[in-house]
Amino acid sequence: MSGKTSKKSSKHLKALRALWLLCLIAGALPLVAAVKSSGDAHVDFISVDGSINPAVDDFIRESIARAREDGAKALVIQLDTPGGLLTSTRSIVKEILGAPVPVMIYVAPSGAGAGSAGVFITLSAHIAAMAPGTNIGAAHPVSGGGGEVKGVMGEKLENFTASFGETIAQKRGRNTEWAIQAVRKSVSITEKEALKKNVIDIVATNLDDLLKQADGKKVEVGEREVTLAVKGARVDRFDMSLKEHVINVLSDPQIAYLLLMAGILGLYMEFSHPGVIFPGVAGAIALLLAFASFQILPINYAGLALIALGIALLVAEAFLPSFGVVGVGGAISLGIGSLLLFDAQNSDLVVGRSIVFAAVGTLSAYMLFIGYLVLRTQKRRQTMGLEGMVGKIGEARTPLNPKGRVFVHGEQWSAQGEEEIGAGEKVQVVGVDGLCLKVRRASPTRS
Repeated sequence: MSGKTSKKSSKHLKALRALWLLCLIAGALPLVAAVKSSGDAHVDFISVDGSINPAVDDFIRESIARAREDGAKALVIQLDTPGGLLTSTRSIVKEILGAPVPVMIYVAPSGAGAGSAGVFITLSAHIAAMAPGTNIGAAHPVSGGGGEVKGVMGEKLENFTASFGETIAQKRGRNTEWAIQAVRKSVSITEKEALKKNVIDIVATNLDDLLKQADGKKVEVGEREVTLAVKGARVDRFDMSLKEHVINVLSDPQIAYLLLMAGILGLYMEFSHPGVIFPGVAGAIALLLAFASFQILPINYAGLALIALGIALLVAEAFLPSFGVVGVGGAISLGIGSLLLFDAQNSDLVVGRSIVFAAVGTLSAYMLFIGYLVLRTQKRRQTMGLEGMVGKIGEARTPLNPKGRVFVHGEQWSAQGEEEIGAGEKVQVVGVDGLCLKVRRASPTRS
């Protein structure tokens, strides 16, 4: 009986131990989850280095969506830009203002800047930061050629851009007066001045310093207030996709312009030297890539028409006896069209004049040189066949009265003289009639 009781007590003890173990596990699960959650705290990081264009717009939009999906505490955008398309800038600002996660704009590294379009993007961030040795400002709207937009349209554009910057600064509680001055007077300031004037929130030496200083700050995300908890968070870095990289490269107006010039030169070389193949293939690819760039960039169609006219005139120089007038006109048209090509009012994108002058000079010089060679070939006296015999000096082998035989160019020919010529006298060929040479007595001074 006692043995049965002992076995029963042992079973009860085992059951109690199992129950206690389950309770301990259940109690520890929230703690483990909290530790795991704390250990998984991370921020997403992307870098924008270059002009603001549709590729950058897509990149930032996708990055914000990804940060929300993977539970990132914030999205950090390292920025270094001279400006870009106003349409892309407005889209990016809209995405940041409505972002479901905190967005930090960090103008870095040292030597970087947030110019023009970069001003509005930085102002729109939940946390705006700059590295030492950086600057921000100069947001006055300009034409694609780098000049000021004149007239009523220029005034309208300036007013719109100024109110755009003021609205963003007001939304984020930043210096609205400076935002207006950055547009109207193109003012630019350093990171220290920006912090002092309440244009940015933080001056950080590096990313870790940025996260440390931003930790604990309260920001408005949507309609709720969020306290940032990013100190020591893991940084997940992301880059553009291949498609975005290609679009980003093609969105550079200097690359687009050089592709256009290379395409035209390649096709011209193929047409002037048929059968070479490589210049034609390379030129066609470059020209198609240039047209793809024109789908992204705002272009001036008058400038494109002037470029087409310039090319036509340079080609025509090879066939018209204009003594260079048509060719020079073509070069001038090509140069003016190149300077106006990206002259659009909603862009800060510029093709450097040195690049324009170098490309136009090279292309014009090559086409004019080929035209000169063609013209010289057309005017050159025939040296082959029967026509090539005209002007040659020979010797009469029989008397020409008026017909006989002459020895010219190593061969004997039937000949007809303009006058009676004796055998052994020097003769000069003045014409060809079928297989009969027309000759005259050679001048004594001729050899």
